Amino acid sequence: MSSMSRLQFSVRVDAPVEKVFAFMLDPIGYRKWTSAFDENSYFEGSWEQGEKIWFLGAPGCGLVAEIAENRRNEFVSIRPLGVVREGVEDPESLTARIAAPQFENYVFEAVGGGTLVRIEMDTLPEYHQYMAEAWPRALELLQQLCEAERLAT
Repeated sequence: MSSMSRLQFSVRVDAPVEKVFAFMLDPIGYRKWTSAFDENSYFEGSWEQGEKIWFLGAPGCGLVAEIAENRRNEFVSIRPLGVVREGVEDPESLTARIAAPQFENYVFEAVGGGTLVRIEMDTLPEYHQYMAEAWPRALELLQQLCEAERLAT
């Protein structure tokens, strides 16, 4: 089995932590900033700690996860449980079992009137390049969208 590697990304957003946190986890906001990964990205479920959430893109395909931790405006930890194929959860396939031990964490820190967003995630070598390219694009989009929203209000 391939071993995981840890990736870290960050962006400073000129908007308060509460706004950035809310935008990232909002159904409409989420669709916008995660379009950097897949133009069809969305989620179903809840960001509440202990709840199940489905991260979907192509029709009926994606990941099912559990929100391992959610400290409002500070920290969110996502623990993958398996893959979703054609609308069906699959926790048993090799892909699902390999992905299961990874975590994806979002850290929010107030800095000088703005927000530092840090992403820490474990990934398999075969997804390393994709994530290393997609996450910076997603965070840049998040920054632009949050700052544009801040200026509009």
